Amino acid sequence: MALADALPGLEVVGKDIVGLPKPQPGHLFGSGKIEELRQKFEAAEVELVLIDGPVTPVQQRNLEKAWGVKILDRTGLILEIFSDRARTREGVLQVEMAALSYQRTRLVRAWTHLERQRGGLGFVGGPGETQIEADRRAIDDQLNRIRRQLDKVVKTRELHRAARAKVPYPIVALVGYTNAGKSTLFNRVTGANVMAKDMLFATLDPTMRQLELPSGRKVILSDTVGFISSLPTQLVAAFRATLEEVLGADLILHVRDISADNTDAQAKDVETILASLGVDEDTPRLEVWNKIDLLDDDAREGRVTEADRTDAIHAISAVTGQGLDALYDGIDTALGEPLTTEVLALAYSDGRKRAWLFGEAIVDSEDQDEDGWKLTVTWTARQAAQYAAL
Repeated sequence: MALADALPGLEVVGKDIVGLPKPQPGHLFGSGKIEELRQKFEAAEVELVLIDGPVTPVQQRNLEKAWGVKILDRTGLILEIFSDRARTREGVLQVEMAALSYQRTRLVRAWTHLERQRGGLGFVGGPGETQIEADRRAIDDQLNRIRRQLDKVVKTRELHRAARAKVPYPIVALVGYTNAGKSTLFNRVTGANVMAKDMLFATLDPTMRQLELPSGRKVILSDTVGFISSLPTQLVAAFRATLEEVLGADLILHVRDISADNTDAQAKDVETILASLGVDEDTPRLEVWNKIDLLDDDAREGRVTEADRTDAIHAISAVTGQGLDALYDGIDTALGEPLTTEVLALAYSDGRKRAWLFGEAIVDSEDQDEDGWKLTVTWTARQAAQYAAL
C-alpha cells in the first residue's frame, strides 16, 4: 500500500491477499482464482493491478489478456516511482537505465508473434532477425549510450571526491530504509531544504552539505536514496554511482524509523544492501533510532533507555530535535580526534614545513605577502604536534 500511495495519480480502490500454494508458470494463479479476480476488477472498474512480488513476462502478458487491465509487479512499480521522483540529469539517466534493463527482459510481453523478417534481396534472402531480437538490439544500443553518459558522471564524482579529500572534513553518510526520516534529519541539522515528505523514495538525488558540530569539528553530511526490501537488481546497478558516496564515507549513520512495526526487518534489509554494495565492515557506524516522537510515552522511554545502554545507538526525533545533542557527541567520538582551525605564518625559507602541510592535505587556504605565507589549516592535535617537531 505504501508503494502504491507513493505514486501520484493512483487511486487505490482495494487490496487483497491471495494465497498461492503453487505459482502457475503461465498465469501465476489458478483458473478459478483468475476468474474470481476478473469479476472483482470488472465490478470495481479497475484499470491497473499491482502485484507485490515478481511476475514473469509471460505471466504478465497472460494476466493482462485475461483481466483486460494493465499490470505492474513490485519492480515495475518502484521504477515508476523512481521515474516520477528523478530531478537531476544523473537521476534521470539512472532511472532510464534501470527501466531499459527491466524492459529488455520483458520483450515477450509486447510480441506474441515470432515470425521472421526476410533478409537479403529477392527470393534468395535468408531469414532475418526476429522482432524481439531487433528490439533487444535497439535497447542495448540505448543502454550503451546511457552507460557512456553515466561514466562521465562517475568520473565527475571521482573528481569531486578527490577535491573533498584535500579538505580535511570527514564524510558522514546517512543511509536507511526509505521514509525513515533521513532527509528530515538532514534538513534539521544542516538548514538545507531537501524535499522531505512522508512517502517512499522522496529522495533520489544525493545531496551534500557542510555541517559544523557543537565541538567546532566540520563534517560533510551526505543524504542518499532510501533502501527497500527486494530492491530490484536493476536499480542497485543503476544507482551504484550515487551510492558510491557511502563507500567513501568515514562514518555511516543508519537511520531507522523506530516507530515502524517492522523496523527490525527494515534494518536487516539495509545491512544486506550495504553488504552487497561492498561497504567495508570496518567503517564506523551509528544507529539512529528516529521518530521516537511517534511513540507513546512508555514506548518512547523504553527505546531511549535501550539506546542509552550503548554508544552505537542514539534515539532521536528529527522533527522535535530530541536527542540531537547526544548524537552530535556520538559523531564526534566515532570520528576520533577533534579538529581545530588555526592560521600559521611561514617565512619563505620554511618551504619544508609548507610542503609537509600540503602533504597532509590540511591546508584550507593560503595567502602570500612580502614576509612569506599565511596558511589556514584544520588539523588534529596529533598533526599539530608533528608540525611543531619539524
